[in-house]
Amino acid sequence: MSQSASSKTPFVALNIAIMTVSDSRTEADDKSGNILVKKLQEAGHTLAEKAIVPDNRYKIREVISRWIADENVHAVVTTGGTGLTGRDITPEAVQPLFDKTIDGFGEVFRMLSYELIKTSTVQSRAIAGLANGTPIFCLPGSTGACKDGWDGIIKHQLDVRHMPCNLVEIMPRFKEAE
Repeated sequence: MSQSASSKTPFVALNIAIMTVSDSRTEADDKSGNILVKKLQEAGHTLAEKAIVPDNRYKIREVISRWIADENVHAVVTTGGTGLTGRDITPEAVQPLFDKTIDGFGEVFRMLSYELIKTSTVQSRAIAGLANGTPIFCLPGSTGACKDGWDGIIKHQLDVRHMPCNLVEIMPRFKEAE
Protein backbone atom coordinates (compact mmCIF):
# COMPACT_ATOMS: atom_id res chain seq x y z
CA MET A 1 0.00 0.00 0.00
CA SER A 2 1.36 3.42 -0.88
CA GLN A 3 2.30 5.91 1.79
CA SER A 4 -0.86 7.94 1.30
CA ALA A 5 -3.19 5.01 0.60
CA SER A 6 -6.55 4.64 2.23
CA SER A 7 -7.00 1.41 4.16
CA LYS A 8 -10.80 1.77 3.89
CA THR A 9 -10.88 1.37 0.12
CA PRO A 10 -10.44 -2.19 -1.15
CA PHE A 11 -7.68 -2.85 -3.70
CA VAL A 12 -8.84 -3.21 -7.31
CA ALA A 13 -6.70 -5.52 -9.45
CA LEU A 14 -6.34 -4.15 -12.98
CA ASN A 15 -5.59 -5.92 -16.24
CA ILE A 16 -2.53 -4.15 -17.63
CA ALA A 17 -1.07 -4.58 -21.11
CA ILE A 18 2.68 -4.16 -21.64
CA MET A 19 4.26 -3.17 -24.97
CA THR A 20 7.97 -3.16 -25.72
CA VAL A 21 8.74 -0.98 -28.74
CA SER A 22 11.86 -2.33 -30.40
CA ASP A 23 13.21 -3.61 -33.70
CA SER A 24 15.75 -5.80 -31.92
CA ARG A 25 14.24 -7.17 -28.70
CA THR A 26 12.88 -10.70 -28.38
CA GLU A 27 11.00 -12.31 -25.51
CA ALA A 28 14.33 -13.84 -24.38
CA ASP A 29 16.08 -10.47 -23.91
CA ASP A 30 13.22 -8.07 -23.18
CA LYS A 31 14.47 -6.98 -19.75
CA SER A 32 12.42 -3.78 -19.58
CA GLY A 33 9.14 -5.38 -20.63
CA ASN A 34 9.74 -8.25 -18.24
CA ILE A 35 10.52 -5.94 -15.31
CA LEU A 36 7.21 -4.14 -15.92
CA VAL A 37 5.37 -7.48 -15.91
CA LYS A 38 7.08 -8.39 -12.64
CA LYS A 39 6.28 -5.01 -11.09
CA LEU A 40 2.60 -5.07 -12.03
CA GLN A 41 2.19 -8.61 -10.72
CA GLU A 42 3.96 -7.75 -7.46
CA ALA A 43 1.50 -4.87 -7.08
CA GLY A 44 -1.41 -7.34 -7.35
CA HIS A 45 -2.43 -6.61 -10.94
CA THR A 46 -2.81 -9.04 -13.84
CA LEU A 47 -0.97 -9.05 -17.15
CA ALA A 48 -3.64 -8.62 -19.83
CA GLU A 49 -1.21 -9.11 -22.71
CA LYS A 50 2.43 -8.46 -23.56
CA ALA A 51 3.66 -7.57 -27.03
CA ILE A 52 6.96 -6.67 -28.65
CA VAL A 53 6.21 -4.27 -31.50
CA PRO A 54 8.71 -2.87 -34.02
CA ASP A 55 9.45 0.86 -34.21
CA ASN A 56 6.61 1.46 -36.65
CA ARG A 57 4.01 4.06 -35.71
CA TYR A 58 1.16 2.20 -37.42
CA LYS A 59 1.94 -1.15 -35.81
CA ILE A 60 2.21 0.56 -32.42
CA ARG A 61 -1.16 2.27 -32.98
CA GLU A 62 -2.73 -0.96 -34.19
CA VAL A 63 -1.89 -2.86 -31.00
CA ILE A 64 -2.67 0.00 -28.62
CA SER A 65 -5.95 0.75 -30.43
CA ARG A 66 -6.99 -2.88 -29.94
CA TRP A 67 -6.13 -2.68 -26.24
CA ILE A 68 -7.96 0.59 -25.58
CA ALA A 69 -11.05 -0.78 -27.35
CA ASP A 70 -10.97 -3.91 -25.14
CA GLU A 71 -12.98 -3.39 -21.94
CA ASN A 72 -10.85 -6.06 -20.26
CA VAL A 73 -7.66 -3.98 -20.63
CA HIS A 74 -7.63 -1.31 -17.93
CA ALA A 75 -4.22 0.30 -18.53
CA VAL A 76 -1.30 0.18 -20.96
CA VAL A 77 2.41 0.68 -20.27
CA THR A 78 4.92 0.91 -23.11
CA THR A 79 8.70 0.84 -22.92
CA GLY A 80 11.05 2.07 -25.62
CA GLY A 81 11.01 4.53 -28.47
CA THR A 82 10.83 7.71 -26.36
CA GLY A 83 14.33 9.01 -27.05
CA LEU A 84 15.61 11.33 -29.75
CA THR A 85 17.07 8.98 -32.36
CA GLY A 86 15.53 8.56 -35.78
CA ARG A 87 13.71 5.32 -34.87
CA ASP A 88 12.24 6.71 -31.62
CA ILE A 89 8.62 7.39 -32.56
CA THR A 90 6.54 6.11 -29.65
CA PRO A 91 5.22 9.57 -28.62
CA GLU A 92 4.29 10.39 -32.24
CA ALA A 93 2.58 7.01 -32.60
CA VAL A 94 0.62 7.14 -29.35
CA GLN A 95 -0.32 10.81 -28.86
CA PRO A 96 -2.95 10.87 -31.65
CA LEU A 97 -4.84 8.18 -29.71
CA PHE A 98 -5.09 10.29 -26.54
CA ASP A 99 -8.39 11.89 -25.61
CA LYS A 100 -6.51 13.76 -22.88
CA THR A 101 -2.82 14.18 -22.19
CA ILE A 102 -1.52 13.68 -18.65
CA ASP A 103 1.12 16.40 -18.79
CA GLY A 104 2.22 15.92 -15.20
CA PHE A 105 3.41 12.37 -15.89
CA GLY A 106 6.30 13.44 -18.11
CA GLU A 107 7.15 16.30 -15.78
CA VAL A 108 7.25 14.10 -12.66
CA PHE A 109 9.09 11.31 -14.51
CA ARG A 110 11.83 13.71 -15.56
CA MET A 111 11.99 15.15 -12.03
CA LEU A 112 12.52 11.64 -10.59
CA SER A 113 14.96 10.78 -13.35
CA TYR A 114 16.96 13.96 -12.79
CA GLU A 115 17.83 12.77 -9.30
CA LEU A 116 19.53 9.72 -10.85
CA ILE A 117 20.86 10.74 -14.29
CA LYS A 118 20.95 14.52 -13.97
CA THR A 119 20.61 16.48 -17.21
CA SER A 120 20.49 13.36 -19.39
CA THR A 121 16.79 13.25 -18.49
CA VAL A 122 16.13 16.04 -21.02
CA GLN A 123 16.42 13.36 -23.72
CA SER A 124 13.42 11.49 -22.31
CA ARG A 125 10.10 12.05 -23.99
CA ALA A 126 8.12 9.96 -21.48
CA ILE A 127 4.42 10.75 -21.91
CA ALA A 128 1.03 9.59 -20.69
CA GLY A 129 -2.59 10.12 -21.58
CA LEU A 130 -6.11 8.75 -21.46
CA ALA A 131 -7.73 7.04 -24.44
CA ASN A 132 -11.24 5.63 -24.14
CA GLY A 133 -10.84 5.88 -20.36
CA THR A 134 -7.65 3.80 -20.48
CA PRO A 135 -4.45 5.29 -19.01
CA ILE A 136 -1.45 4.84 -21.32
CA PHE A 137 2.06 5.39 -19.96
CA CYS A 138 5.03 5.55 -22.36
CA LEU A 139 8.37 4.97 -20.64
CA PRO A 140 11.92 4.93 -21.98
CA GLY A 141 13.44 1.59 -22.90
CA SER A 142 15.99 1.29 -20.10
CA THR A 143 15.24 -1.11 -17.27
CA GLY A 144 16.14 1.59 -14.75
CA ALA A 145 13.67 4.04 -16.30
CA CYS A 146 10.94 1.38 -16.20
CA LYS A 147 11.62 0.69 -12.51
CA ASP A 148 11.66 4.40 -11.70
CA GLY A 149 8.50 5.16 -13.67
CA TRP A 150 6.61 2.25 -12.15
CA ASP A 151 7.81 2.66 -8.57
CA GLY A 152 7.68 6.45 -8.54
CA ILE A 153 4.42 7.13 -10.37
CA ILE A 154 2.51 4.37 -12.13
CA LYS A 155 2.01 1.93 -9.25
CA HIS A 156 0.47 4.72 -7.17
CA GLN A 157 -1.78 6.07 -9.90
CA LEU A 158 -3.04 2.55 -10.70
CA ASP A 159 -3.89 1.88 -7.03
CA VAL A 160 -7.43 2.97 -6.14
CA ARG A 161 -6.33 3.32 -2.51
CA HIS A 162 -3.79 6.04 -3.33
CA MET A 163 -4.95 9.37 -1.94
CA PRO A 164 -5.80 12.10 -2.49
CA CYS A 165 -6.45 10.91 -6.05
CA ASN A 166 -5.59 8.22 -8.57
CA LEU A 167 -6.47 7.25 -12.13
CA VAL A 168 -8.53 4.17 -11.19
CA GLU A 169 -11.24 6.24 -9.54
CA ILE A 170 -11.87 8.13 -12.80
CA MET A 171 -11.92 5.07 -15.08
CA PRO A 172 -15.43 4.82 -16.55
CA ARG A 173 -15.62 1.03 -16.15
CA PHE A 174 -15.01 1.33 -12.40
CA LYS A 175 -17.17 4.42 -11.83
CA GLU A 176 -20.17 2.53 -13.22
CA ALA A 177 -19.61 -0.31 -10.72
CA GLU A 178 -20.04 2.03 -7.71
